[in-house]
Amino acid sequence: MKPKNTTKRRGPGSISFIVAAYNEAKTIASVLEGIKKHTPGLLEVIVVDDGSTDNTAEIAKQHGATVVNLSPNQGKGVALRAGIEKATGEILMFIDADAQDDPAEIPLLLNAMTTDVHMVIGSRFLGTFLDGSVTSLHHLGNRFLTKMFNLLYKTRITDTQAGFRAIRRSAIDVNKLSAVRYEIETDLNCAVVLGWGRVIEVPVTRAPRQAGRSGFRSFYDGARILLHMIRRRFETSGWNIFIGKVFDFSQPLAKTSLKKPSGFATWIRNFKEVLQGGSWPCRHRRYQ
Repeated sequence: MKPKNTTKRRGPGSISFIVAAYNEAKTIASVLEGIKKHTPGLLEVIVVDDGSTDNTAEIAKQHGATVVNLSPNQGKGVALRAGIEKATGEILMFIDADAQDDPAEIPLLLNAMTTDVHMVIGSRFLGTFLDGSVTSLHHLGNRFLTKMFNLLYKTRITDTQAGFRAIRRSAIDVNKLSAVRYEIETDLNCAVVLGWGRVIEVPVTRAPRQAGRSGFRSFYDGARILLHMIRRRFETSGWNIFIGKVFDFSQPLAKTSLKKPSGFATWIRNFKEVLQGGSWPCRHRRYQ
């Protein structure tokens, strides 16, 4: 039985920042200092160190953050879900650890979080992509996924994949979140929209990465995001079972080498288990 979460919640105006990080030792300090500078009276910053092999966790602690350690690397979705479980604030603020989001724009999101709003998204498409901040393929993929989400859920969001956002805790049920990798933003969107929550967007600026590289794999993660939004949309129908099988089936294409006989045999054995109702055993790579 899963242990009951006994984390004590704070009042309705309290804010918890949640930052998922994997090997971001070169940027995490500037992000945390930016959060402190632009959020007066802030009481809680949670950094989820997702199996980093550098000193990301140590630097985060030095800058006053509460650190949640995951090992081995689990994936962005798992990391943010762990942060949500740990957080005590009523307003959950998410910002990337790679310094591509500008902490100076935090007040824009928080000021827009009025009592009748459940989620505020920092839209890069309403704002600006600085040179080098996004590849043409990722830009096109974000546009496509946003259009698909709006079509399925009858919304008018301009940037469904933005990680820079604020959410009212009461608008989501963490037990229903299931994202593992980059589908976490879609998972949060679905939670708010399916609960008839109000979503607004504010324009933000997206900067280039200062260090490291993204672990986002365009086609694999794009497919996971698309399948996840379809799965959540039809989760109460028979289509959910079929989509779930497709979702699990897609994993061996990225996780198992078909060039080696042993890899192919493992793929066949695991696929049979999926068809019998099991889940695909996989390791989740880094996401930052």
